This record gives sequence, structure tokens and C-alpha cells, in this order.
Amino acid sequence: MLAPCLLTGTASAQESAPHRVAVVDVAYIFKNHPGIKAQVAKVEGDLKAYDAELKQKREQLQNTAAKLKTLSPGSPEYAQLEEQLASMDSKLRLDMARKRKELADAEAKIYYDNYQQIAAGVKFLANHYKINLVLRYNSEEMNKDQGESVIRGVMKNIVYHDAALDMTPGVIQYLDKVIKADPAIAGRNGTTQRQ
Repeated sequence: MLAPCLLTGTASAQESAPHRVAVVDVAYIFKNHPGIKAQVAKVEGDLKAYDAELKQKREQLQNTAAKLKTLSPGSPEYAQLEEQLASMDSKLRLDMARKRKELADAEAKIYYDNYQQIAAGVKFLANHYKINLVLRYNSEEMNKDQGESVIRGVMKNIVYHDAALDMTPGVIQYLDKVIKADPAIAGRNGTTQRQ
């Protein structure tokens, strides 16, 4: 008998308290926060350095293959060099696969860790401003000349929102406190200001 009264009282209290909603552009944060950009740039730099090393190893492999063509098939030198070439090729493929996975894992870790930081920033701001719900949205404007941009724009979950509901700048400020950027990279790339 008492339970229905309690439920009614709780429902009335929830109905009288206004729900507060905000939005956050996570993709914008990933693309523009200097600390995140610095972390991604480091992995991209590692990838470029590895690609240069890989090019050198491929040239070495090609030189060995060219040398093999100068020998007569069936000779002991040919068999030895052929085995060496196969071993070099196999090792190169294995090293490539390992390094690519290592770099992909490093990039995934950057996105995972930074998403956790973004979520913490959203939670902090939502609790501070008594916001009940924060929706992810994409602020990218549609470009009618680019089909993919139009499709992404049409598929947006949020068609309209009041700009005052956008907590993206607040989350970026929060991240500025918890993510340190490499000053050289941050200065070179710069950040774009949101309106």
C-alpha cells in the first residue's frame, strides 16, 4: 500500500526537476587537442622512421636477388644465396607484421586512453552543471561537393542543438589540465578555435 505512494512521490519529483542535456564533439577533440595530436604525431613519426628502415631492407633484399641472377642455378653458391634470400624475405615479412601491429596497438592505446580522459571530462562537467544526459555529435559541416561528407551529415543523430549546449570547449579545457602536449608539435600544428 505504501509502495505505490512512494513511487508516485518519486515520479512527481523527477517530473518537476528539469532534465538538462548537452552535446560534445569527440571527433573534433581528437582532431584538435594539442596533447592528443602530439601523441598521434609521435606514432606517425615512428611509422615514417620504420618505413625508411623498411625501404632500406627491401633494397638489400633486391640487391641479393639481383646477385642471385648472376649465379648459375644448381651451383652451391646459388643454393646458399637462394636460401639466404628466402630467409631474409621471411624475416622481413615477419618483422613488418610485428611492427605494424605494434604501431596499430600504440595508436589504439592513444585513442582508448584519451577517450577515457574525454569521458572523465564530460562526467566532471556534467556533474558540475547538473547535466543529466550528454550526447555525442559531429559539428563538421556538410560539403555538398563531397559525397561522403553529405552522407555523414545526413546520418547525424542530432539535427539541431543550441550552441550553448555544446560542452566541447569545456572538455578541451579539462584535457588541457590532464594531457600535456609536446610544445614543439603543438606550436607547429596549432589549434583551431571553436566558435
